[in-house]
Amino acid sequence: MRIGYAAFCVAGLMMSQVAAKAEVLDLATMSCKQFVESEPDEIKMILTWLDGWYKGDSDEAIIDTEVFVANAKKFGAYCGTNPSVSIVTAAEKILGK
Repeated sequence: MRIGYAAFCVAGLMMSQVAAKAEVLDLATMSCKQFVESEPDEIKMILTWLDGWYKGDSDEAIIDTEVFVANAKKFGAYCGTNPSVSIVTAAEKILGK
């Protein structure tokens, strides 16, 4: 019973923090500059979403952390040197097949 209550409290705290920072991220219009200047949690969320998007429906539901981190570094380096490019263009260059 105590574990269930503790889990409920932790979930409540997490949800209250998310709600306080809730915003809409339009990835279709986001520039590399905006991406690089985002909060670390937003960067992680965007990279994870892009990774899944570019894997498509035909790939298995597996995250290879070495590949993910390598792609994230490439993406960050590309965006760092191309701040005016959209993240969609950057993702196509780095993650596109």
